[in-house]
Amino acid sequence: MSRSETEQLLNSALQMSRPELERFVAKLFALKAGQDTPSLRKRESELLREINQGIPEALQQRYNALYRKRRKHKLTTTEHREMLGLTKQIEQHDVERLKMLSELSRLRGKALPELMQDLGIKPPEPDYA
Repeated sequence: MSRSETEQLLNSALQMSRPELERFVAKLFALKAGQDTPSLRKRESELLREINQGIPEALQQRYNALYRKRRKHKLTTTEHREMLGLTKQIEQHDVERLKMLSELSRLRGKALPELMQDLGIKPPEPDYA
């Protein structure tokens, strides 16, 4: 890159708002790190694979069945205990997923909400039942 091109780039950066400049710099560092460190891209791929791996289907199906029974007020005490255990497993899965999302956001130099929006991930709806 020539000196005049570098100056043009710097002048353009100076025209940005502070938040826009901060996003630009964070993205620039993330891109540069990706060029310099092939293992960074590998880690991003690993994280994306794990993030997109949902709750095991059998666990989700059993939880859904118990949830439907609970909504109808037909859950036995044993089923209630089972549902609490399944809920704990699902919550732990969500905690691990959030940790991976946080790591990916750091690697990409993005805020977590921005990364989630980029990936099309929406926070879960609260269950008030």
